[in-house]
Amino acid sequence: MEFISPTDLAKERIQTVQDYVLFSTQAVANLFRKPFYFADMVRQADAIGVGSLPIVVLTGFFTGAVLALQASNTLEHFGSITLVGQLVSTSMVRELGPVLTSLMVAGRNSSGMASELGSMMVTEQIDAMRALGTDPMKKLVTPRVAASVFMLFFLAIISDLVGLAGGGLVARVLLHLDSRQYWSYAWQTLVFQDIVMGLIKPVLFGFIIATIGCFYGMNARGGTQGVGRATTQAMVASSVLILVLDFFVTRFLMAVLSFH
Repeated sequence: MEFISPTDLAKERIQTVQDYVLFSTQAVANLFRKPFYFADMVRQADAIGVGSLPIVVLTGFFTGAVLALQASNTLEHFGSITLVGQLVSTSMVRELGPVLTSLMVAGRNSSGMASELGSMMVTEQIDAMRALGTDPMKKLVTPRVAASVFMLFFLAIISDLVGLAGGGLVARVLLHLDSRQYWSYAWQTLVFQDIVMGLIKPVLFGFIIATIGCFYGMNARGGTQGVGRATTQAMVASSVLILVLDFFVTRFLMAVLSFH
């Protein structure tokens, strides 16, 4: 591993951020310019959304189940075990549903996009597309970004519902609570602000997942080793960025939506 001065390292990082911002801006701008590759968008939506469904369902279900199990311990001390539904629904909808779904999709798809586009880059398929007059950004990147944003919105909703079902099953079978009471608390505790927060986050995270994956893929260099490096970087960068963005988005939405 070669040594690099802090100044050069800082310049390199700033250059990467700048390139990423320009890359993301171009990917969004392409949505409003012809040609529109609808067939590619549908194909990517199927690969990203339907393909990720099993892992999202499993993650959501067991997250809700373990939330109910852990919460019951604490709530039992205060004689409020019936509030399990309230805690599971608030936690899943506002925070854990969108974030865990995004992390699962990032692990599966962000790295997948980086390896797929990276392979095309090092085998000069993307250069061949340019030579034939096709814009690789419009053909390869924009459909993936649009499909990720669209599908993650629905995947987060499915994760929330399955998480509530997992919590409900634990409440009924292990905690011996009344199912109607659980669902009543879970439903009544949710307010408009919770729903808005839970639906805005996956849209932003979907954008991060797709743009990061495509960015590292399109900038892969150095043969198969470069593709492997790009895949790892995409996975790490998208996961970290999701967690960092989650904090700032939560803080911003809490101020805007006037949480008390």
